[in-house]
Amino acid sequence: MIRPATPADVPVIHAMIRELAEYEREPDAAKATEEQLHDALFGTHPAVFGLIAEQPAAPAAGTAGSGASEPVGFALWFRNFSTWTGTHGVYLEDLYVRPEARGGGHGKALLAELARICVERGYERCEWAVLDWNAPSIAFYESIGAKAMDEWTVRRLTGAPLRELAAFAEKNG
Repeated sequence: MIRPATPADVPVIHAMIRELAEYEREPDAAKATEEQLHDALFGTHPAVFGLIAEQPAAPAAGTAGSGASEPVGFALWFRNFSTWTGTHGVYLEDLYVRPEARGGGHGKALLAELARICVERGYERCEWAVLDWNAPSIAFYESIGAKAMDEWTVRRLTGAPLRELAAFAEKNG
């Protein structure tokens, strides 16, 4: 089951972000706090949106299932805009499914919900990045028809270069 994230989901989203950072071999790069996530998702002007993938909770030994469910994955996304199409789109920042739940259709269900949102709102694109060494994810994305944008190279400005360029704007603005 896929549902919108709620404020009560922030701790589990935070935990899964840390798990994703471990998987992506960058555990020290995940610095976001629960408070930052809460503000981004549910603050006065939310700019990020979240989806949660759930599955039935495993019953305790010797008991019947309780009907409860547990989060096993998430997607965090935000709106972007194409000057070429003149429409908004979805940029998927993170998609993660816990290892024990992989293969259960949760990743596809999360992406299907994002596709539904795009179609419902008239957005023409759903885009994301994937690490070039992540063969299982690349194969999955190709299986649902996602195309690589190989002619595009992502650029990032951060740290000292970001501050230096900002100082240039202050000085010359």
